[in-house]
Amino acid sequence: MQSAQKVKPRKSRYDWNSTKRWFKYKYLQLQRAKGGPSKVARGFSIGLAVEMFTLPTAGFAFVLIFPLVYLLRANLPGALIGFVFGKVIYIPFSILNKQVGDWLVPKHFKVYLIHHLPSMLSNIIRSGLDLIVGGMVVGTVLGLIAYFPVMLLLKYHTNRRKEKRRIRKAQLVSSDTNE
Repeated sequence: MQSAQKVKPRKSRYDWNSTKRWFKYKYLQLQRAKGGPSKVARGFSIGLAVEMFTLPTAGFAFVLIFPLVYLLRANLPGALIGFVFGKVIYIPFSILNKQVGDWLVPKHFKVYLIHHLPSMLSNIIRSGLDLIVGGMVVGTVLGLIAYFPVMLLLKYHTNRRKEKRRIRKAQLVSSDTNE
């Protein structure tokens, strides 16, 4: 005789719904950040600009985010999001960074640095100077360009949310008066 055993449904290893809720919660926190959308957009722009010259500096430029966020009164989570977004778009922009850097850095300056610096440092400079200088210029321009769409997008979502709340409140008030 075989006893009937209940088979438990197999629980997934990770609850993706909780991750989705967490991201929505963090997005809401960004929308409600003190200083409003302009502060978050400023942080995003800083993170994006710094990311454009982080790779050739072996990650040292990441340290620049913190003082820049403090000095420009920006939002740190917004800057970190911009930094991560910059990592996604870095590869196509690295070609542009190299071209702009090659255009801006004089050839004799590279030769001068190579002869007057220790050999290990001159090898790093030789390979990355164009990327660093080009990344600074392209990153600054990209940060300035990205500021306005991010700010407008955040303002749009904030206004849309306020409008939904206003409509819901008006419906509640009208339903209370009807009863």
